[in-house]
Amino acid sequence: MFTIKQLEKFSTLETPFYYYDQALLDRTVQELKKHAPKEYHIHYALKANARPEILEMFRSNGIGADCVSGNEVKRAVECGFDRSKIVFAGVGKSDKEINYALDHDIFCFNVESVPELVVIDELAGLKNKKAAVALRINPNVDAYTHKYITTGLEENKFGINPYEFEMVIGELKKLKHVELIGLHFHIGSQITDLTPFKKLCSRVNEINKWFLNKGYLLQNINLGGGLGINYQDPETNAVVDFENFFQVFNSSLELQKDQQVHFELGRSLIAQCGSLISRVLYIKKGINTNFAILDAGMTELIRPALYQAFHKIENLSASVLRNEKKAEKYDVVGPICESSDCFGKAVELPVSERGDLLAIRSAGAYGEVMSSRYNLREEVKGYLF
Repeated sequence: MFTIKQLEKFSTLETPFYYYDQALLDRTVQELKKHAPKEYHIHYALKANARPEILEMFRSNGIGADCVSGNEVKRAVECGFDRSKIVFAGVGKSDKEINYALDHDIFCFNVESVPELVVIDELAGLKNKKAAVALRINPNVDAYTHKYITTGLEENKFGINPYEFEMVIGELKKLKHVELIGLHFHIGSQITDLTPFKKLCSRVNEINKWFLNKGYLLQNINLGGGLGINYQDPETNAVVDFENFFQVFNSSLELQKDQQVHFELGRSLIAQCGSLISRVLYIKKGINTNFAILDAGMTELIRPALYQAFHKIENLSASVLRNEKKAEKYDVVGPICESSDCFGKAVELPVSERGDLLAIRSAGAYGEVMSSRYNLREEVKGYLF
């Protein structure tokens, strides 16, 4: 819930901008720490939001970093993350990116193919180093989420399939500059039903036993992330149910003595903490619909255009300042020269006017970090307060 004091602050800032709720972020981190067993290792997924002030919040609470590009590794290093808590995933790591990670002695590479293993071995050898690697396994578990953010099926580009295991082990025996220390899994994003995680545990147990039978007791089991949020009701469910999420793994994983469990959480930690704040440029009356044309567009928040994603939209000026009771339906759109530049159709809002401040909620993850300069748009700013 936004206050008059916040709106007074917002009115002094150039729109559009991202607002991050410091108090909610603090509460989210404390709830995470409360419910995650002490023996679990949490790595924050930088791809969700890489703003330095936000990274500092996670770093200072002892959370590690999950990176999917060389520049994310670099950002994590520059922000002071413990290098023994930095993992580097991604299906297409370049030589330059691998070399940077090797030079900075990160904890682990999550490796997605045999060719990648060979390249890391070669580059590590040139530096007279041994790279710690975990095999990213494709468990063929359906996350039942949007097809663009499902990653654990055989048709997806990610991971090593079980039918390749024998070949991978054969290759590992030839390589002298990589050390296999774990298994890595990630089945998708925005998973709100915990059933896929239970299925993942069953597959992890099977695969872990397969490697044990081959003589590999791997110290680290990385379950990835994917825990979703409630986009429809961001206020009531501002902090996700970490307790039940971790309980799935507590009750379903069958681990060997001294095996460590890792998670890579992003959206569930930061999404509800952020809102995209925008002004109404014009109210355009139409025959079948009205348009609320904003100064923010798909360049600031691409998820609705890319995933047909829902974000709750609130007119702060009308509801907080004017206490407007009458409502109308609007297609809430941006200024970008694309028909897909639409945040929502037939959105019921209080009667809206030019200059009103709107909040597009649950935008802390995959919002600012995915913004672009298309149409030569200016870079969006973000504020944490």
